[in-house]
Amino acid sequence: MQTVSAALNLLKRQSEIEAAMKQPGGIRITEEQELINLRRRLENYPEAMRAVIQAVHALRRPISDVTEKDVESWANIGKAS
Repeated sequence: MQTVSAALNLLKRQSEIEAAMKQPGGIRITEEQELINLRRRLENYPEAMRAVIQAVHALRRPISDVTEKDVESWANIGKAS
């Protein structure tokens, strides 16, 4: 589950930066560079990222409210079906 944890943390940070970009005044170039780097790092975790995104949609909760345990529990329920 370490990869799920890493992907979840990266996706949460990505969400924070993207939300900041929508605010008046935007963001600094450093945050934009961080966003680019986050997206590159997420490419290393395609399966974990997919599991996190599917869990977020299935649980109908924002990514900021989802934990690693939530993803793990959702994945185990999906395997039992």
